[in-house]
Amino acid sequence: MRFILLIVVLSLATIRPLYAQNDFCGITNTSFKAGESITFKVFYTLGKVFIGAGEATFNCNLEKYNGKDVYHITAEGKTYRTYDWFFKVRDRYQSFIDTADMMPVKFLRDVEEGGYRLHNDVSFYQAQHTAVSTKGSFKVPGCIQDVISAIYYARNIDFNKYKPGDKIPFNMFLDDKVYNIYVRYIGKETVETKFGKFRAIRFAPLLLQGSMFEGGEKMSVWVSDDGNKIPLRIDSPISVGSIKVDMISYKNIRYPFSSLISK
Repeated sequence: MRFILLIVVLSLATIRPLYAQNDFCGITNTSFKAGESITFKVFYTLGKVFIGAGEATFNCNLEKYNGKDVYHITAEGKTYRTYDWFFKVRDRYQSFIDTADMMPVKFLRDVEEGGYRLHNDVSFYQAQHTAVSTKGSFKVPGCIQDVISAIYYARNIDFNKYKPGDKIPFNMFLDDKVYNIYVRYIGKETVETKFGKFRAIRFAPLLLQGSMFEGGEKMSVWVSDDGNKIPLRIDSPISVGSIKVDMISYKNIRYPFSSLISK
């Protein structure tokens, strides 16, 4: 269950980007506001059986950090208590994002998964192309993102200028490594949720092959096709069965859900 939070992100890939990173440098936030809160439920599926395994909640607040106005994003993931006996997860990620350019200035990761514990504290010095973490100082490319800031940055991309099949690249710093990442824009579709039928934008992130994921472009991510661009659903096969993540609650979103076709 280490991916309770990471699965909501646009995942990781280590391949060379095909385009420049223009969309991930200096964008203006028009999609979310302080006070927004979104909760996702993680389902494990085996055959036709859906098992609710845990939840992830993302909260956004407006704060000051080193004299700068920042969006303080807190993402918390946990297994339900009925599954704690098997593999208890209590993860907390925090990102402090400069409101002026949507670049992260601070990232905190606190992981508690079974008997595994991890704390990592990263400060980003964007002008110096440097990230200083708990374990040392690292050179990073310009416009570097962390695993949480990338989600909120991507929500502001104008997808109307992309064609189905286009790749949108960016750089991410995670676990003291730089990953060159992309997601493939699939197109616009409709998706059924507990709230109704939505017009949605669909992506396929290229995944690294690992113990849970098969690798390749097998994960699908749908976000609302409106000003909010909120993730609505994520589907992915894993080594045994599959994972589905659905938005189950929201509050204080910036705009009404104009992409909602019917309830």
